[in-house]
Amino acid sequence: MASTAAEATAEQQQVNGNGDQKTRHSEVGHKSLLKSDDLYQYILETSVYPREPESMKELREVTAKHPWNLMTTSADEGQFLNMLLKLIGAKKTMEIGVYTGYSLLATALAIPEDGTVRDPASCSSYATNRRFSFSPDLGTDEETLLLFWQILAMDINRDNYELGLPCIEKAGVAHKIDFREGPALPVLDQLLQDEANHGSFDFVFVDADKDNYLNYHERLMKLVKMGGLIGYDNTLWNGSVVLPADAPMRKYIRYYRDFVLELNKALAADDRVEICQLPVGDGVTLCRRVK
Repeated sequence: MASTAAEATAEQQQVNGNGDQKTRHSEVGHKSLLKSDDLYQYILETSVYPREPESMKELREVTAKHPWNLMTTSADEGQFLNMLLKLIGAKKTMEIGVYTGYSLLATALAIPEDGTVRDPASCSSYATNRRFSFSPDLGTDEETLLLFWQILAMDINRDNYELGLPCIEKAGVAHKIDFREGPALPVLDQLLQDEANHGSFDFVFVDADKDNYLNYHERLMKLVKMGGLIGYDNTLWNGSVVLPADAPMRKYIRYYRDFVLELNKALAADDRVEICQLPVGDGVTLCRRVK
């Protein structure tokens, strides 16, 4: 993630130690660790963009104009998440860290239209606050509201989410999303107070504050079902995980690097999960709960 437009520009102009690559790929959300930009472009043009839903393309283009666009999920990772959710048959999911909602839209498009029952009082509250929109082909009665909230999405910045919300609404999947603005930990603690939430989530995607990943992990291990998946994004952290501690790094990369290293070490030693770390985007680690 980049916190300013200046950092995003610096990211694209980075020169590595060997001087091999003088510019970084200009595609929005590009975090690929591939050494060849041409190879990454080949993947996008051959396999990703031709199959990218129009709503996701529109959201990607909207996000490209935002000064923090490097925070977004890359198009190839969005395609990967969409396929993964279909393969595991996920119906109830959670996303911690939303930004403009590219990965959230990939999720909403992947999961089927049979949702999870929610609290009627909560439904009324969210309808009043317009925290979601109705699909044109759905009713607005309480029974419909109860049926279709399938994704719990949390982010500290509602403005970024609402930037992408028109694309999500246009895709007809906004009714699946229960968006909560604010820190995720209090929401997770509240969920854990109800035994009915334990082991109830099929999939969780975490792309948020790296210094809290391990705090999220301990809570999510109780909320995700046996055999369910947790995906942690940015686990290769711009390739910094293999750099010497005194190597030149941008400030935000250096600040979070130790937290990412700690997470990777902890996940590798956690016998409650099976793990698979993939060099997709900026690195994503999948954890399958087995205990």
